[in-house]
Amino acid sequence: MSRLQIAVVGAGSIGRRHIELIDANAECVLGAIVDPAASAGAFAQARGTVAYPSLEALFADVLPDGVIVATPNGLHVRNGLDCVRKGVPVLVEKPIAASVADAMQLVGAAEQAGVPLLVGHHRRHSPLIIRTRALLEQGVLGKLVAVTGAALFYKPDEYFAEAPWRGQPGGGPILINMIHEIDDLRALCGEIVAVQAFASNATRGLGVEDTVAINLRFASGALGTFMMSDTVAATKSWEQTSAENANYANYPDEDCYLLAGTQASIGVPSMRVFSFTGERSWYVPMQASVAAVERADPLARQLDHFCAVIRRKALPLVTGRDATRTLAVTLAISEAAKTGRSISME
Repeated sequence: MSRLQIAVVGAGSIGRRHIELIDANAECVLGAIVDPAASAGAFAQARGTVAYPSLEALFADVLPDGVIVATPNGLHVRNGLDCVRKGVPVLVEKPIAASVADAMQLVGAAEQAGVPLLVGHHRRHSPLIIRTRALLEQGVLGKLVAVTGAALFYKPDEYFAEAPWRGQPGGGPILINMIHEIDDLRALCGEIVAVQAFASNATRGLGVEDTVAINLRFASGALGTFMMSDTVAATKSWEQTSAENANYANYPDEDCYLLAGTQASIGVPSMRVFSFTGERSWYVPMQASVAAVERADPLARQLDHFCAVIRRKALPLVTGRDATRTLAVTLAISEAAKTGRSISME
């Protein structure tokens, strides 16, 4: 079976990470890079491939087997639609769009054309998420009651200097980072039906928030809280605790999620479980254990999955509609922070 030709749109940091994974994957090969920047041309030449200034230019020359869209958020729908019109399976980085209406435009076009659309919520492929979800489904925790989470870390100044759009509306940590957390929590705990939030930009003073406090209500009746800031000296974030990306400092004794039920609780990603074996009381010691997980890179697993989707051997794990629900909750958090109101997803 011949290797799939995959083009990557966007030669920024996440695009280059996708390219590294393509180079290491036996199922596919980098077919082209699409990016109008002059630096992209030199980068492509160094890798022995071709750089195109646009998808239009690429498609005028060749149709790859698949396309990965890793451009700034505002270009996701436009690039995705270009692929759908040509019948090319596409993996669009998160968020799928800047608005629910735009997302549904892409989703509708892909469904009508029968073109596979996968959205890059790559943590769905994480063994940590998959194992935790299995424990919940097996009833290990009993009835899920409370969820707490944190994404507390410090982004250096160069993070914003290299991509100024990150400090502008649509590029803040709610859409860039919190959308990951919302997708994780939806995958683990079910649908989120209402949100409340406070946001502040008082520390960095940019045109976007740098700190957010969030309350969540799940369809199951469970309640959740989440604290996010990209400007604090702290270690409680998925990137710094999961060890799934070697680019980040790692603190293996920390957790960024705690899921608490009537029978047990689990910290993620340490996978430490505290459970009652008899009487349930805070006077009675709980049994401690660690749930075993075979670790793997979720981005690499996502690429394997995309290859299977392209070959029509699998359906997208994260569909456009699924990603749109995650986007809707994330946007509701922004709205709740602006208005001071509780926002119902119903």
